[in-house]
Amino acid sequence: MKYGFWLPIFGGWLRNVDDENMPPTYDYAKQVVQSAEKWGYDTTLIAELYLNDIKGIEHDSIEAWSTAAALAAVTEKIEIMAAVRPVFHNPAVTAKMAANIDHISNGRFTLNIVSGWWEEEARQYDGDFTEHDERYKRTEEFLDVLKGMWTERTFDYKGKFYEVSDAHLEPKPVQRPNPVLYAGGESERGKQVIVNSCDAYVMHGGTVEEIKTKVEDMKTLRAKAGKPALQSFGLAAYIICRDSEEEALEEWKRITDVKDASGYAGYQDFVGKSQLEQQVKLNDYSVSNRGLRPNLIGTPEQIAERIIGFEDVGVDLLLLQFSPQLEEMERFSKQVMPLVEEKRKAIK
Repeated sequence: MKYGFWLPIFGGWLRNVDDENMPPTYDYAKQVVQSAEKWGYDTTLIAELYLNDIKGIEHDSIEAWSTAAALAAVTEKIEIMAAVRPVFHNPAVTAKMAANIDHISNGRFTLNIVSGWWEEEARQYDGDFTEHDERYKRTEEFLDVLKGMWTERTFDYKGKFYEVSDAHLEPKPVQRPNPVLYAGGESERGKQVIVNSCDAYVMHGGTVEEIKTKVEDMKTLRAKAGKPALQSFGLAAYIICRDSEEEALEEWKRITDVKDASGYAGYQDFVGKSQLEQQVKLNDYSVSNRGLRPNLIGTPEQIAERIIGFEDVGVDLLLLQFSPQLEEMERFSKQVMPLVEEKRKAIK
């Protein structure tokens, strides 16, 4: 199992807790990532939202790609995965930027492709927000241009959304043929794009049975398309690790105490503009990315057992959220990671 974490660019992950003691600043982000390298984490995922979806649109948040480039220069080992949304980006310019960050990081930069769901944010930032399947058509063309720019000496392309003529991109990325392209999606159209054009699949939080079905489904679709196996299956999850199950449950109650949905700026767009396989309830939405559904909540022993369960159904990357970030990341690295390794060795 590889361990990743979401970079805390919004000031936290809890929509019902005002101050999580994790400021949305570059200095804090750098401290988190450099500490994570020492503690054995493999990946950080930097979400791309121009508005703060967690604390409210009037609150601070930091931008993904400039942050990724800055962190690439001050880290040595960790994979830096930046989300990118085609509705806001020129693909040829994005290919150039990604190649440059890949060189800054010496081959540690990857992308998480997100077709987008927040219409109000697109209105404010002049994104071309179209209906669901059109957004995925744009994403397909975006990926065509990215990969063409990264692999061809000169590249020409003409699609519905993008046109590139006799384009040159040098130097090419360090990673060949391209930086790893992660993506998530639950609609049939979204999964089709991932099967045809991406390298790895990332999933919102779910139960072991839900995730098992998703992994098997994606493997089947990939095989039917005549594509090689995906490189990775990632899962988002929120960690509540405590010395006793009772303490963990108390924390769960504290952070899911939903009294009013009015502060959830993107909730209606998330559930209404996406095509989701599982119903999202306000209780799920109180923590970002359905992070409570995997139930990585309890003692170190309980959490390690559940991680093994996800590993057994094909998950090989956890993208974790913590609050407060530094303190809980360190606890997880010292109390849970070694237990998972011990249990896996015992099984073998």
